[in-house]
Amino acid sequence: MTLQPTSWSELDETRRSALLRRPAVVQDASVRADTAAIIAAVRERGDAALRELTQQYDGAVIDEFRVSNEEIAAATTQLTEEQLDAIDLAITNVRCFHEPQRPAPILVETMPGVVCERVSHAIDAVGLYVPAGTAPLPSAAIMLAVPATIAGCTTKILCTPPRPDGTADPAVLVAATRAGVTDIFKVGGAQAIAAMAYGTNSVPKVCKVFGPGNAWVTSAKAQVSSDPDGAAIDMPAGPSEVLVIGDEHASAEFVASDLLSQAEHGIDSQVVLITTCGELASKVIAELDRQLTGLSRATIAAESLKHARIIIVSDLETAVTVSNRYAPEHLILQVANPRDLLPTLRNAGSIFVGPWTPESVGDYCSGTNHVLPTYGFAQTYSGLGVDQFMRQMTVQELSHEGLRKLGSAVISLAGLEGLDAHAAAVTRRLRSSS
Repeated sequence: MTLQPTSWSELDETRRSALLRRPAVVQDASVRADTAAIIAAVRERGDAALRELTQQYDGAVIDEFRVSNEEIAAATTQLTEEQLDAIDLAITNVRCFHEPQRPAPILVETMPGVVCERVSHAIDAVGLYVPAGTAPLPSAAIMLAVPATIAGCTTKILCTPPRPDGTADPAVLVAATRAGVTDIFKVGGAQAIAAMAYGTNSVPKVCKVFGPGNAWVTSAKAQVSSDPDGAAIDMPAGPSEVLVIGDEHASAEFVASDLLSQAEHGIDSQVVLITTCGELASKVIAELDRQLTGLSRATIAAESLKHARIIIVSDLETAVTVSNRYAPEHLILQVANPRDLLPTLRNAGSIFVGPWTPESVGDYCSGTNHVLPTYGFAQTYSGLGVDQFMRQMTVQELSHEGLRKLGSAVISLAGLEGLDAHAAAVTRRLRSSS
């Protein structure tokens, strides 16, 4: 392996920025252009374009995109009891963590006779995307379907790529249906995002699209969300990434296993180690070589490791600074006193504290949601929660006495802005009741 540590203190600002740049961002212009062409094709030709793109990218010939009840029923028989129990446990824990996230209504009397409220409603129609490019992700179906169900969205549809034989992955079907979603369509990639955003004869149009995916899916989400005729999105959630902060107390074996757990997602995933200990860096590189040989997806992981980063810093304060700048999707703390770092760690999708908390528990069944912002968007976006499947409205009601007390301030502020009709809406009411 050619992976070599880099000393942060020896880099100028330009080289630091280059070191922290995501691999997928480098090809962003070409991805945007290809994705735009896919979206245009789906908008113009609907299901016909979906069939062509599905055959081109997934190698599957699809006549009926909607998954039948018979296929859903058959999916359960293809899983073992152990696998079914694992899915049920994951759903239980994710539901347990997400149920308390329902936003409570707020009612405040800001001054006598002036009542303001904030109420929440589920988004009417949501589209959930579950990737299955290099590996099916039933866990993603759980992470999306559970909060959508808790929120109470009236229409919930799920799109997932078909296998070459034209069927959907049975684990994805079981996870989705047990978590509350039964309207499932066999279509993937950027074309699935376009289908949900604009609608086709087979796939209903939704108000908001959720779910992770590769660079093309992420680009498609960005493009449809900027179109008034498209759909809103949850967040930019593209290729997976992990950053580990480790000191001299960290286990090189554990750190390497965490890095590989993300590297095996795809060749565009990125893994980063920031450490205060040069010896740990050397041991982790050796462990990566050793552990890589035993992986079924070693070829994918090895390709991903070509743009891995190992950064040597002088102290943990600098490690935190670099981590906040990178804003990782997943952040693992393998240091002597990990909770001491939490108050200064601001930018991360999800944090995993201590040696016994591998990132994979969050991916599957600790209870937190694994749909998280990537590409550094953890600086401005949060991970998925129930609130993102809902929208909030404010309500206000004034009594006559309330308007009398508030009216002069409204009239004065309207005058400052030169909006006479705003002021008149108040003065006319006050005159009519005097």
